Amino acid sequence: MDLREKAGQLPLAPGVYLYKDDAGRVIYVGKAKSLRLRVRSYFSEDRQADIKTGTLLSEACDVDYILVDNEKEALALENNLIKQYKPRFNILLRDDKTYPYIKLTKEKYPRVYVTRRLRKDGATYYGPYFPANLAHRLVHFIHRHFLVPSCKIDLTRYHPKPCLQYHIHRCLGPCVLGLTTDDTYAAAVRDVKLFLEGRHGDLAGLLRTRMEAAAEAMRFEEAASLRDLLTTVEEIEQRQKMAAVRGDDVDIFGCYAEPPLLAVNVFHLRNGQIVDRREFFWEDQMEFEESPFFSTLVSQLYLDQQYIPAEIHVPTDFEDREALEELLSEKRGRRVEIRTPQRGQKKALMDLVATNAKHSFDARFRVMKPSSRAIQESLEETLNLPHAPARIECFDISHIQGTDKVASMVVWEEGRMKKSDYRKFIIRTVVGNDDFASMREVVTRRYSRLKEEGAPLPGLVLIDGGLGQLHSAAEALEALGFSEQPIAAIAKREEIIYVYGQEDEPIMLDRFSPILHLIQSIRDEAHRFAVTFHRSRRAARQLTSELEAIEGVGRITVQKLLKAFGSSELVRAASEDKLAAVVGRAAARKVKLHYEGQIVEE
Repeated sequence: MDLREKAGQLPLAPGVYLYKDDAGRVIYVGKAKSLRLRVRSYFSEDRQADIKTGTLLSEACDVDYILVDNEKEALALENNLIKQYKPRFNILLRDDKTYPYIKLTKEKYPRVYVTRRLRKDGATYYGPYFPANLAHRLVHFIHRHFLVPSCKIDLTRYHPKPCLQYHIHRCLGPCVLGLTTDDTYAAAVRDVKLFLEGRHGDLAGLLRTRMEAAAEAMRFEEAASLRDLLTTVEEIEQRQKMAAVRGDDVDIFGCYAEPPLLAVNVFHLRNGQIVDRREFFWEDQMEFEESPFFSTLVSQLYLDQQYIPAEIHVPTDFEDREALEELLSEKRGRRVEIRTPQRGQKKALMDLVATNAKHSFDARFRVMKPSSRAIQESLEETLNLPHAPARIECFDISHIQGTDKVASMVVWEEGRMKKSDYRKFIIRTVVGNDDFASMREVVTRRYSRLKEEGAPLPGLVLIDGGLGQLHSAAEALEALGFSEQPIAAIAKREEIIYVYGQEDEPIMLDRFSPILHLIQSIRDEAHRFAVTFHRSRRAARQLTSELEAIEGVGRITVQKLLKAFGSSELVRAASEDKLAAVVGRAAARKVKLHYEGQIVEE
């Protein structure tokens, strides 16, 4: 039975259909109010003239389906199946920026982290936060006022001494026996939960009770600290009350397309103010149609998100808008509206987003060079860093089977490579082929010196290598007391970026990403610098060993020859008189006879 005949036998009920190729792989997933009518429409002359539909039907060998009760269920199931199978004919969400959340871990001594991926690991997640650095600012606030850390230290056992964070009053010190108690730490975690849940009134009441108790017990320093924190929490609560009356939460979409290339921008309005912007890019939209595209995009973007705004503005209406509104409203617990503004301020905002989408398209696909500040901000968002890095120091190791081991450090600063700050290292303490130990030695030497000099650390330490090199570098930094130093690695071939502390969330950027291009160029420069240094070291060693093999010629004579001529080729080519002018007639005669293949008689 061919596909056309099979389509004619599908039920007239709502559901999801799946086109499969000759290997049984799902190549397209779609939804329909009536499966039979929708799938049969693919075989009309108008649809088959469409390039994408024609290619799909030429590769499809079977069509399967799943019945559901209504259009809402079809929307939800389609979204799940697209994420599960990633069919190549579907519009797949490609996002360079993800929502930042704050993660409160589930362990004996919970810690807080900024993350961009939600996991079913028992932890509690708060967010999303706009702009991205707001999550980092809140975590920093938690460190400073509640003393709950973000460290990577093993808290399942006690350690002999606390780290720097304890000494600068950013942590209660649960890693060392006797520095805190379980009750004290649990109380701090409860405060953090109230703070992140927005229950500032409840938190203020608890803080006021503790402050009064501390004052009565004449613990005046503790009471003063609680008073300051209480004042801050009350100020935050008042600011949120003021913001709540300014406006609703709205996401506004705009797009620009030159098929098959497409750029989409989303502006996030929170409390009536633009707080963030996201970019999406596609390279495979052969025949772009706004209506089905935004139906799929909005479904994929919001059905799996924890937070859904009250309004979503899109450039065009689509047929299943009402069903999607109902589904998103049920998920949010409040009314969600999907609109296409036609006039007024909302239309002007949508035009602004479309203009930004055009700029994003040019910056991505026309290879426009972004500003240094824009690059720094993109690095901050993409790598989930606490600050935009103005300086990056990148390390690489070079050797051949463990011999002539060297390392390089190159520097990117304010938008360009700063060659005056490049550094070379000869590996001194590592025996054999151990890149991890070599990386640990080099990073220790570099930042021990900065620590002694009191010099500032870079915004990011970048490692040419994988997880092993990343962890070795991180161990070296932590041993020096730099546990909060941002550090990342880019693995060769796969071009996957690992950020320390977020290794389970590796970053894979598309080939057009300017951030990927920047990191690759810095990595390649470090590799070039290391290989060049390694070759010069190896050549010098080989040259020295060749000259030292000449019978009757000692090390001092070899050094004189190297200093005068620079290479074995020039020594070989020099006349006996020129050699004699440097090392004397007897030694010159021995060198010439050696290169002529003769034996010097004693």
